[in-house]
Amino acid sequence: MQLQPKITFSYLAVVLIWSTTPLGIVWSSESIHPVLAVMLRMCLACVIGLLLLPTLGIRLPVNKNALQLYGYSVIGVYGGMMFSYLAAGYIPSGLISVVFGLAPIIAGIAGQKILGDAPFSKVRWFALIVCLLGLAFIFRDALNNGHNNLIGIVLVLIAVTLFSLSSVMVKTVEINIHPMATTVGAVTLSLPLYFISWYLMDGQLNYTQWSSRSVGAIVYLGLFGSLFGFICYYFILQKLAVSTVSLVTLITPVIALLLGNQLNGETLSKDLLLGTAAILLGLSLYLWGDHLGQKLVTSQNAL
Repeated sequence: MQLQPKITFSYLAVVLIWSTTPLGIVWSSESIHPVLAVMLRMCLACVIGLLLLPTLGIRLPVNKNALQLYGYSVIGVYGGMMFSYLAAGYIPSGLISVVFGLAPIIAGIAGQKILGDAPFSKVRWFALIVCLLGLAFIFRDALNNGHNNLIGIVLVLIAVTLFSLSSVMVKTVEINIHPMATTVGAVTLSLPLYFISWYLMDGQLNYTQWSSRSVGAIVYLGLFGSLFGFICYYFILQKLAVSTVSLVTLITPVIALLLGNQLNGETLSKDLLLGTAAILLGLSLYLWGDHLGQKLVTSQNAL
């Protein structure tokens, strides 16, 4: 009973942070080059994380397995985040969250190839088709709104693919390590890649042009999006059923779309809403369709 308030707080924190992260990405890139914005975010997360680890008594291993784990994590920390920030210059913030809802399905496909997971059931294949239908609506909306929107959709699809691939690859490494150590190790290794990318793509600071909203968004994402949110996520993952935690992927896109519309003036077109509804329906079927089907068969047999 004593843990209940902590679990509730942590769950709500994850929902809030994941819902506001796409808008934070867009705002942080308003007056700062996207690559510089994400690099500054990761620098802040790295410094705070390195300070917190000894304070909390968490060890940061540097053996072969640990470095391999950090390397696989960098695929998501660098690749996934990099393309997300680049996409933010082309598409609404809420749409980033919607497309990232496909992560469990993409990870499921990758898991079959890399981890030897069981093939999809008929229900999950149907769920994938429903999600692809949702993507078709979103692509049509992007085409109707110009070439740049289409570029943004492609970029965020690359981002979610790299993020999902990373989540599968880390499962191939057998190591007992604290989640926060994994995060700090991956963020630290990603910094040289961010620096090189920023130097090649922009290389300019122009700090006199930075707006307070962009700077505030970077600080928020560095502290909460990269550290606090991650800690809360793993806490609820330990305390709650996976199906309950998975609800976050259904809740956050809806909130992100509403926040983008109300706080950033982002348009909610008919195709975008239809596409979002189809993706959320497909994700629901993917997560719980087999379980509900088994319960239905069991209840029918009982009759």
